[in-house]
Amino acid sequence: MAENATGDAVRADFWFDPLCPWAWMTSRWMLEVEKVRPVRVSWHVMSLAVLNEPKLDELPPEYAEVLRDAWGPVRVCIAAEQAHGNEVLGPLYTALGERFHHRQQEKNRATLVEALEEVGLPAELADAAETDAYDTELRASHKVGIDLVGQDVGTPVISVPGADGEPVAFFGPVVTPAPKGEAAARLWDGTLLVASTPGFYEIKRTRDVGPQFDV
Repeated sequence: MAENATGDAVRADFWFDPLCPWAWMTSRWMLEVEKVRPVRVSWHVMSLAVLNEPKLDELPPEYAEVLRDAWGPVRVCIAAEQAHGNEVLGPLYTALGERFHHRQQEKNRATLVEALEEVGLPAELADAAETDAYDTELRASHKVGIDLVGQDVGTPVISVPGADGEPVAFFGPVVTPAPKGEAAARLWDGTLLVASTPGFYEIKRTRDVGPQFDV
């Protein structure tokens, strides 16, 4: 499944919420996969805030507060994509993720503006964080990804074309630190192997460490 029938690079669609540290780890792994396998990542936005809307009242107060803060970054990402095309999402995600996860900067307007300016996007796109003007587009992007895997997952969602042309989609993998080089390639090959097996749904174990961003 590494290449399509013509030998071209396979497109891997990747749905992310920039606030999720585990999605960030997986995204950095995917950048390694691009170096060692004929794969091209196409970035898309999903939203933990949208995903958890139906059960917001049941969540711990501290996580509910995180989700309220989660609207701003995904709205800015969608606004940037709408105004400047899908190709800006990858660089913007990297700029946001480095600030949120490596530098532990506040998830506020100043950080959003800083990330936008780093990748050459207008600072006024940060205005989208405080409005629902792009929520229809945000929900549509989220729905495409989540419909591939169902509601009982989080971010990221990855989808690649299967041997029959139908999408093979899955949540994760959840991994830290992000594998590099041949280790990244082996994880990619193995993930596709299990994900493309008919009837396969889950493999999991308890996490005993947090995300290791600087490894």
